[in-house]
Parts: sequence; structure tokens; C-alpha cells
Amino acid sequence: MPSTEGANRKGRLKIAIDARHLRDFGIGTHIRNLIENLPAAAPDLEFQALVRGADQKDLPSGIHPVLYEQTDQDRFEDIRFPMALRALKADLYHIPLNAVAMFMPKPYVVTIHDMSSLLYPDGRGMDANWRAYRFRRGLQRADRVIAVSHATKRDVQRVMGVPESRIRVIHNAPDPVFTRSDVADDLRLRELLVERYQVDFPYILYAGTIRAQKNVPRLVEAFAVLRGELESHPIYKKLRLVIIGDEVSKHPQLRRTVIQSRVENLVRFLGFVPIDMLRAFYKNAAAFVFPSLYEGFGLPPIEAMACGTPVVASNVSSLPEVVGDAAIVVNPENVFDISRGIREVLLDEFLRRRCVQLGLQQLKRFSWMQTAEQTARVYREVTGLPDIEIPHIPR
Repeated sequence: MPSTEGANRKGRLKIAIDARHLRDFGIGTHIRNLIENLPAAAPDLEFQALVRGADQKDLPSGIHPVLYEQTDQDRFEDIRFPMALRALKADLYHIPLNAVAMFMPKPYVVTIHDMSSLLYPDGRGMDANWRAYRFRRGLQRADRVIAVSHATKRDVQRVMGVPESRIRVIHNAPDPVFTRSDVADDLRLRELLVERYQVDFPYILYAGTIRAQKNVPRLVEAFAVLRGELESHPIYKKLRLVIIGDEVSKHPQLRRTVIQSRVENLVRFLGFVPIDMLRAFYKNAAAFVFPSLYEGFGLPPIEAMACGTPVVASNVSSLPEVVGDAAIVVNPENVFDISRGIREVLLDEFLRRRCVQLGLQQLKRFSWMQTAEQTARVYREVTGLPDIEIPHIPR
């Protein structure tokens, strides 16, 4: 049973947030930064976050920890988690990812980050059918669904049948670590790239998972085409491809693509790297390439933009909405078009500078304080509390 010791009791509306994925990449970025900004964005509300004991130290002041050790993968969570929430007697529950327990108390809000588990399922059979049913039911019962992009909103309407009147679009933003500017630290981290990871320059970068919709095999094939075209170039004849986020041993099809494309000595798979080192990889890349077939939002391209790196991205799903005019967009189903986009951003210096400048401008559209303010507006809307304008110092 959760512990609520130390909770604030001043008569304000109480919002309980599931923050068990606080340390994850992607969804964790959303949860960490939302929670960090909510107290300033909504001082009229009281917040509690369900976290594991090891994570409570990561909560900002103004967010009261509620200790809850079970994961959302536990088979009894459809019963145990709703019981824990009811004990809190909150006025609203927020599940900031699609892992909604079957007997979830109302009212509740769900943030949906993408629909990939339905559009690109990992398996079939009874387990997959059950996950799909649970997914659909969780969204359809929600008092509001927060979609992280207009593209995701359309998917929620089309695939889930959730009416538009119950969906609100609230964008993500890059983690502040990627917008930090520290020349001395940047030089130190570049040295670590060489010493710790034996990185060869120049390289193009991909960061993210290696699921089917991420389209990484086509990126490898496009890189092989590009290497053939640049084999006599004075700088890019030694071009490498660095892939961060997963181990190639887990993906035999991708390994075969690398071997068949004859670039096994030119492609590096680095798996997980700490966030500071990820920033260093972004900053030192000749280009960041993200040829995904489907994204709910797509944080990596704007993280790369925040680091001053030119971006090549797909022209499908949410990515045009996120990158705007600041990236070279390509057809992700055409290997030669992906190769063309990378070649242009590498060889056209004016285009490179333009992409970097427009990327920094595009970032101004996204802010975690703005995300928190809009999320708090949804809380007030659901609970019938009048919306208010909160003066704050921009962060």
C-alpha cells in the first residue's frame, strides 16, 4: 500500500501522477521534465507522484512522493494499482503513458506518446490481443487523452475511436541537457568520445531504438550507397555511421543488412550511452539521420537540433510537424532518397548552416514550461476548476 506521509493538505485539488518510468529514455524525458515544471506552472494544484523508493530523490520540491514498488508489467497490476490510487483519494489521476490498469479509478487523463504497439505489434496471439484490448479500453475510458502531436491525435481518433472533443495536443520538448552551452565541457566530452568509445571522425548519427518502424536497415543501405559516392571525397571518404540505443546482437536481420551492404567495418553499434555522452555524440556528428516510418512525436531530431547538428528526417507521421522547415526531409521508403538527403546536408555548406540556424529557431516552439502549463489546463478542465493565468519567469 502506498505511503502518503508528508503530503500537503491545503484544500487544493490533488493530482496523482504515475511516475514509475521517471528514469526511462523517451517517455522518461517527458515524465521528468513535466514533473519538474508542474509546481511552477500550477501552484494552485497539489501534486503526488507514484515512484519507486530509489527515484523519490529525483522529484523536485512541490511534488510529494508516494512510494510504490511494483512495475506496470506485473500480472496483478490491473487490481493492485487501482487500489493504491483509490487510497490516495486524489481528485484526478494522470497516467503519462499508455499502461492503463483495467480498473482505473476516474477521472483520469492519459498521455499517449505513439501508437506503435498497435500499428507495429511485436507479436500475435492472445497476449497481443489482450494488450491491444487493454490499450483501447484505457484510452476510451479516459476523461481526456493528451496526444504529443497532431499526427498522434489523428491516430487516436482513427484507430481507437476516441472523439476529438476528448483529445488535447500538447507537444514534448528536448531535455534541457541538450540546450546547455559549455565550451569547456564540450571539449572534454569530445575527448571522451575518442578515449572511451574509440570514435572515428567524421560520422553520421542515429539515436533511438531498433524496432521495425525505425527503418534502420534502410539507413544502413543508404549509408552504403553514400560511401560509394564519396569514396574519393577528401573529408567524407572516411565517413562512419554510429547507431546508439540498441545492441546489434538483438537484431539478426539488421546484422545481415550490415554484412550484405559490406559496411561492417564502418558501422558502430553502441547500445545505451549516458545522456551527457549522447549530447556529445549529437554535437560532434556531421549529421543526424532519422528515417523513421512512424513517430508519435520524435524527440531525437529536436535533441540534435538543440546541439547545433543538421538533421535529415522522414517526411511522414509526426516528423514534418516536429522538424518544420529546419531539416532535410526524405522519403523513408526510398534508400536512394535517404542517401540523397544525407549527401546534400554534408556537401552543401550553405544548406548545413541554414539547417542549423532554422533548427535553433524551431526549438523555440517547444518548452517544458509550456507543456506543463497546458497539461495543468487539462487537469482544471476535467475537474471543473476555472483556468488561471500563472505569472512565471521563463525557463
